[in-house]
Amino acid sequence: MKRELTWFGGLFVSALIVLTGCSARTPDLTVHDDLAHFRTVATRTEYPDVLTPSDDAMLDNPAPRSLEDSPIEYWDLTLEEAIHLAMTHSKVMRDLGGTILRTPESVRTSHGPAIQESDPRFGTEAALSAFDAEFSTHLFFEKNDRRLNNRFLGDGGFFEQDYDVFQAQLTKRAATGTQFTLRKNVNFDNDNSLGNEFLDGAWNVDLEAEARHSLLQGGGLNFNRIVGPDGSPGVYNGILIARIRTDISLAEFQLGLRDFISNVENAYWDLYFAYRDLDAKIRARNRALDTWRRIHALYMANRRGGEADKEAQARSQFFRFEEDVQNALAGRPLDGTRTNNGSSPGTFRGLPGVHVGERKLRLLVGLPPTGDRLIRPADEPSTMPIRFDWAQVTADTLVQRAELRRQRWQVKSRELELIASKNFLLPNLDVVGRYRWRGFGERLIDSSGNPAYGPGDDAATLSAKRFDNAFTNLTDGDFQEWQLGLEFSLPIGFRQAHSAVRNAELRLARDKAVLQEQERQVLHDLSNAVAEKNRAYAVLQTNFNRFDAAQRQLAALEAAFEDDKADLFVVLDAQQRLADAESRYFQAQVEYTLGIRNVHFEKGSLLDYCGVVLSEGPWPHSAYHDAAELERLRGRPRPIDYSLNHPPIVSRGTTPPAVTTPTVETTIIQP
Repeated sequence: MKRELTWFGGLFVSALIVLTGCSARTPDLTVHDDLAHFRTVATRTEYPDVLTPSDDAMLDNPAPRSLEDSPIEYWDLTLEEAIHLAMTHSKVMRDLGGTILRTPESVRTSHGPAIQESDPRFGTEAALSAFDAEFSTHLFFEKNDRRLNNRFLGDGGFFEQDYDVFQAQLTKRAATGTQFTLRKNVNFDNDNSLGNEFLDGAWNVDLEAEARHSLLQGGGLNFNRIVGPDGSPGVYNGILIARIRTDISLAEFQLGLRDFISNVENAYWDLYFAYRDLDAKIRARNRALDTWRRIHALYMANRRGGEADKEAQARSQFFRFEEDVQNALAGRPLDGTRTNNGSSPGTFRGLPGVHVGERKLRLLVGLPPTGDRLIRPADEPSTMPIRFDWAQVTADTLVQRAELRRQRWQVKSRELELIASKNFLLPNLDVVGRYRWRGFGERLIDSSGNPAYGPGDDAATLSAKRFDNAFTNLTDGDFQEWQLGLEFSLPIGFRQAHSAVRNAELRLARDKAVLQEQERQVLHDLSNAVAEKNRAYAVLQTNFNRFDAAQRQLAALEAAFEDDKADLFVVLDAQQRLADAESRYFQAQVEYTLGIRNVHFEKGSLLDYCGVVLSEGPWPHSAYHDAAELERLRGRPRPIDYSLNHPPIVSRGTTPPAVTTPTVETTIIQP
């Protein structure tokens, strides 16, 4: 017996080895050549099945311009037209920092508010959907066949049953948290019990209406508008919170649009300075060329003043200015003026380069990198003195800055969350009411056409007709039931609720502190912007005087040089000084213009300053009637019960909050 077991065990192990592919021989490494597919195919970089490129017009862009290109036609573009092009061609709030490639998920687009509004989890419609009516139904067919420990059930304890159940109900949650349910139940019971009156089974039909209202925790308009039905501590997704999220997304959209418009204006004035700087350098180069030609003519004639060192010095001056002209025309891809490069609206960099500046402006306004015409700014920078009243701009800043409005919405959301979290400190006390109509019959619907009750019918006939079908019996209203009661429960200690209240208090305190610090920061930035505007105007006047003096100096030195009363190096130095003074004067003009723009940026009126108006799309026509009805009800007396009182005002609409700082009209001083 032991031998047979040993033989059987060995046979089993051998079969197991064969089935699993094991071998006592040394494994052949060539078997692993199947991994070649993985190494050559599965590990390669794959590309998604998405249309490339997304727009065929991107393949038709001409090559960028070079210094050797022939003169082309100019496109004189105003700042207003540039902003209009940017608004027309831009669904994405572009910037010059490469954010669209580094972190595309953080880029603001025109779809942002709509995405938040339509969010299926946290959007306004998602919050309202919790109060939508819900219809549900089910239908089951059941066959039971069992032996019971009771001879009076079934046929001597052998129980057989056909049991069919149908249910349909409509449930609606009210804004106060009350849940209304209208339910219909139909069941068919056919079993082999000996005491059954109807041998072919019987039908039961009932129609019931139920209402459940929370008197303490979870009840009232405030709670359900903030948290929504079936909320829990720390999870708030009511209509008010969802609407605040939408308002925050609108503020963020305005911030993105403001930065985008600011960058368009930055690129516009960068290009303007590039043209003016190029003009100054061309004039300096031409003056140097004239000087070199005169010295070269003296050098070729071996006359006094045409010494070799002077000729080389004049030639060197010319090629130096020629290099400046080439750089001023082509430019270099350096970081120019853009938002948050020293100041929030952007500190002017004053980098040369017409071609580079034009490509940056084309990028921002949504045009191809190169076109048939070269964009040239048509507007001139402002040179008139403008003075802002400090009290006025301070009040405007505290009201109009989108960052402060966004944070105030956040504070309001935290206040609502704190109100809702305190509701969870109350116990659960629900009042439940239910009323039911019942019907019973041998059939579900009378399809035989039996006559109604007759005067000669006996008791058996009357009973048979009364329960002939369930629906007729239901409509007679003979069987009615009702139920009214209370359900009460509470957690001992309310640990989670207390934690939620404390957390809401801390979040509210944090956001209020952040709001206060933001107000301090924007006033600090506003002070810097006003001071920078004042400095830029003073420097503009200084650079104008410097430019005028440099012109007079060069004219005097050139006249003295012609009379052999001035040295060549003094004239060349004066030419360099004039070129620097002229370029710096144009730079001061742009700095002053951007300084005025920066004040409007810091006080939150940049979009108005640029003529850009934002407005939400029209609401459905019925929404206006609902709003008028709610406003009419707002003035009604409020009941004492806190759970039914009128919800507080959350938004002031288009009316900004009052500011205690006195307001004075902005003063503009004309020259």
